[in-house]
Amino acid sequence: MPTIQLEQVSLYFEEHGAGPPLLLLHGLGSSGQDWELVLPQLAARHRVIVPDVRGHGRSDKPPGPYGIPLFAQDIAALCDRLGIRAAHVVGLSMGGMLAFELAVHRPDLVRSMVIINSGPDMVPRTLRFRAALATRILLLRLFGPAGLARVVAGKLFPKPEHADLRRQIEQRLGQNDKDVYLRATRGLIGWTVLDRVSEIACPVLVLASDRDYTPVSAKEAYVARLPNARLEVLKDSGHAAPAENPDQVLGAIERFLQRLDLAS
Repeated sequence: MPTIQLEQVSLYFEEHGAGPPLLLLHGLGSSGQDWELVLPQLAARHRVIVPDVRGHGRSDKPPGPYGIPLFAQDIAALCDRLGIRAAHVVGLSMGGMLAFELAVHRPDLVRSMVIINSGPDMVPRTLRFRAALATRILLLRLFGPAGLARVVAGKLFPKPEHADLRRQIEQRLGQNDKDVYLRATRGLIGWTVLDRVSEIACPVLVLASDRDYTPVSAKEAYVARLPNARLEVLKDSGHAAPAENPDQVLGAIERFLQRLDLAS
């Protein structure tokens, strides 16, 4: 299997295609499989790198606290080892948070960003948000990854025609180690680079599903603080847009990247 040994962890990654580097970053409790429906077409024009973050998928799951800065540090080290000087970075949910962390702390690595249903902040400022996080952790502690996966799958894919997607996400999330999943979840809470997004000069496309956990207005608020960003709404789409609506996601990413690659 393609793995790379970094200073303290071995990361699994896949590499497909050739061309300008494109880094795909997955969501919490998931893996590079988040991108399987859009990967083949993206690899037709790009060198696509798809890692599993520390504690996820087929990468190492070492002890100790996890968090966005550590995850991003691993991804930056992976890029350095692979000789990637700058990449287009596409991140879903937690992966979008990693993209923001990289753009702030390793701007040399980030040529552009596509942020899907994510943002530069995970500080629970409202009672509703705090309750949602507490509920998620409680479910995970009481019922383990398999129990949480059943709840999450129903929210991600609520339609009758989503039955196969629900089964798929239940299987993937349910395979997580309970302790590792807890550490990864807790490591996100309180993270923020919101006060530094005005420093991000690269082009940014924010894709906001109209049925995401957080409203489109929340994305509009931070997009207004980015100097070179625009927002596009994904219609009739939930949080896991690359799985639920791969054609919409793929079309938006390709249009964005084609303009940038032609301009270079």
